[in-house]
Amino acid sequence: MFSFRTTALEDQIDKALLDGRVGCFCTQNCWDTARDRYMYDLFRERGNLAKVFMPRDAELTPGTNHIVFETEDLEDLDAIVVEIQDVGSRYFNYTKDVMDLMETMAGLENPPSLYVVDHINPAGRVVEGTIPSGKVEFHVPSVAHRHGLTLGELCNLYYSEIGAKFPLHVISALASDSTRQILPWTIAPASDIPGMFTSLMYSGGGLWNNTTITPGIGTSRPYEYFGAPYIKHDPLERIPAPAGVMMRPCTFTPAAGQYQGELCHGYQIMLEPGTEYHSLLHTIQLIRYFLGRYSQFELHPEFETKMADPFIMAYLHGEVSLQETREHIKAGEQKWIRKAKRFSLYADQPYRMK
Repeated sequence: MFSFRTTALEDQIDKALLDGRVGCFCTQNCWDTARDRYMYDLFRERGNLAKVFMPRDAELTPGTNHIVFETEDLEDLDAIVVEIQDVGSRYFNYTKDVMDLMETMAGLENPPSLYVVDHINPAGRVVEGTIPSGKVEFHVPSVAHRHGLTLGELCNLYYSEIGAKFPLHVISALASDSTRQILPWTIAPASDIPGMFTSLMYSGGGLWNNTTITPGIGTSRPYEYFGAPYIKHDPLERIPAPAGVMMRPCTFTPAAGQYQGELCHGYQIMLEPGTEYHSLLHTIQLIRYFLGRYSQFELHPEFETKMADPFIMAYLHGEVSLQETREHIKAGEQKWIRKAKRFSLYADQPYRMK
């Protein structure tokens, strides 16, 4: 059973939410601006909060990017309420944790009902990339690299993909002030997604995490900066960059993550006002360039499952042209948009850059 609800969580009259044992699966983004409380405090006040599943450690601690649970933690619950801020890319760890939760619930004999408090996608409705066609990461729905959906819509899609039978209820992002008005990046969605532009860089920039170049993890501007100790700046070098994008040579020393405490040389991606930035397409051009430029630059074994597209992998290894890859990605985006529309819950629809 699936439902899409347009009234706020506190106005829901389901017995499972009013009298049942409730588990809350959430991040710091479940802050209710109208009542100065977190979502789970609603059930604490009602006296039926049974469990809270949240990331470990402080919210901006590097590496605090998973919500951990055990199957037995779910078995005595009547309802699970999910509230996280998705960032628009299929790589995002907290979203994969929600998909893991759904898979686990689908395997329970008597699963609880699942309620998803939806939020606006900070990366918008723009689509980048292709649906997976190769081996893929665990707990990843079959969506484009930048999918243009909300978390509620992703859950709607994944619910269908895994053939789940438990009740799924999505509460509209337009149902309350906190989800309708607060800007999605006001509370950082994760330790490596700190600001307004980060999610626009993440659909491509997230790929650096599985290479020997760091995307600036451990700095204040991850995914806008990238680099490594072995990169050398050359004033005559022309780094691949599309129109409206400037590549500023820079240095930084990460406080965490790969190359922690080491001086890195790299670049800052700077967008001119109004530029539509296709992060995935730009990043694969940069990766191909650096593969040919530095012997120290390598793709980790898990990179291929993150990309999940043999054609793009062939481009990275110099086997097909950029133009052929552009056409491949364009066709993939069109295919994904046709699929995404079946699971959209709002008036605006995913679209691709022209």
